[in-house]
Amino acid sequence: MTGRGRIAADSLLTALAPMVWGSTYLVTTEFLPPDRPFLAALLRALPAGLLLVLFARALPAGVWWWRSLVLGTLNIGAFLYLLYVAAYLLPGGIAALVMSVQPVIVMLLAALLLGDRLRLVHLLACALGAFGVGLLVVGPEAALNPVGVLAGLAAAISMGSGIVLAKRWGRPEDVSLLGVTGWQLTAGGLVLLPPTLLFEGLPGSLTPTNLAGFAYLGLIGALLAYVLWFRGLERLPALAVSFLSFASPLTATLLGFLVLNETLTPVQGIGALAAVGAVLLVQLTSHRPPGEEETAPGSASSTSQEEERPGRPQQLSRL
Repeated sequence: MTGRGRIAADSLLTALAPMVWGSTYLVTTEFLPPDRPFLAALLRALPAGLLLVLFARALPAGVWWWRSLVLGTLNIGAFLYLLYVAAYLLPGGIAALVMSVQPVIVMLLAALLLGDRLRLVHLLACALGAFGVGLLVVGPEAALNPVGVLAGLAAAISMGSGIVLAKRWGRPEDVSLLGVTGWQLTAGGLVLLPPTLLFEGLPGSLTPTNLAGFAYLGLIGALLAYVLWFRGLERLPALAVSFLSFASPLTATLLGFLVLNETLTPVQGIGALAAVGAVLLVQLTSHRPPGEEETAPGSASSTSQEEERPGRPQQLSRL
């Protein structure tokens, strides 16, 4: 497979994760118990994490104990809780719009921590993507709950920070991707356990619909989606991965049309094309020509080198 073909295949596989996450809003409102963001986040993360740790048969060592805790909190624990708060308080598309600022956060942090160069085309793509998602979701019924908006912004900051740190730290050379993903899901779930018991408690009973929703979010929305997401983060530039998150509001809008009988207007169609265009723009401009890939920060070549030598000493000693 050629370099461009490999990049396209990796991008398509990685995009499956935010597409699955785009269904979170529908599943939360239609399948889960109401007003339980801690419980929803806990049951999504912890069982999937424990399964992956048992399968990989590897525990963190040395600095990877605290790194797993930091990444698990940012990418899983805090992010999922804030995501569910936004999902409970905002329409799905609006919540996704609020969190569409994530690529901007990743772009700025990648410039500071990874040495990535800020490029005008990426700033334009950020504006185009946010504009497109805005056309998708803004309507007369879009009354914004301020707590939901703040939760969505905080979720974007949390995962944006986690993306850049995960890209910077890589993973230990003797541990599989499944193992590192399991560490993060388990750490995030354990962070969520005390506040769940303290503020919400465990439900007295769950309906078959609730169980189906939790099973889907745990097995598909967490275990499968996060493995694909972190796989893509190893193989693609951090900013390119972050822009794939625009697939989430696109999916949320499409599910609203297909399942909840929400209508798609011509303006929303233009918004969908703009969001897709932003993703394609970043994917096409985040990779250098073949002769430059070896030295360009965040390029496909340097990413593959990190993949061959994850956790190498010079990378791990940056902090």
